[in-house]
Amino acid sequence: MDGLGIIATIFIINIVYVSLFTIRLIFVMKGQRLLASFLSMIEVFVYLIGLNIVLANIDKPLNLLAYCIGWGTGVYLGSKIEEWLALGYVTIQIVVDSSETNLPSVLRDKGYGVTSWLAEGKDGNRITMLVLAKRSNEKKLLNAVEQLAPKAFVISYDPRYFKGGFWTKRLK
Repeated sequence: MDGLGIIATIFIINIVYVSLFTIRLIFVMKGQRLLASFLSMIEVFVYLIGLNIVLANIDKPLNLLAYCIGWGTGVYLGSKIEEWLALGYVTIQIVVDSSETNLPSVLRDKGYGVTSWLAEGKDGNRITMLVLAKRSNEKKLLNAVEQLAPKAFVISYDPRYFKGGFWTKRLK
């Protein structure tokens, strides 16, 4: 293999390795241990092939540069793949500036699980809502909130454990 071929191979292998690493880590965090274990076998195979090529050609700075650039590109690609997969659920806390709003009802009509309560803020009464949704629907939910209550204060959480409520019945 010529110099350019080695550089390209190192670059591509590192992209694949780091993307697999990122996705495996996400599977572990989402509790998908078997899938993460299987993915780790592929990941370490790709890593060992790449490491062998890098160590056999470590005397050339361009190979190391390809390794570093491939690593960074792999991190970016892995995060984009994770965003595309959108595994799991998201909890959105929404605080709106008026107790007059019908936002909880509108969101429920759209199929979201909404728990709401009256809260007191610096400038008066607020309605606080806790909304659970699939991560794949997060942007759609945030867009709906933006349209219906553009001044709302919104925080997004990544829940890890569910017990009780109507959502757990849907999850089964």
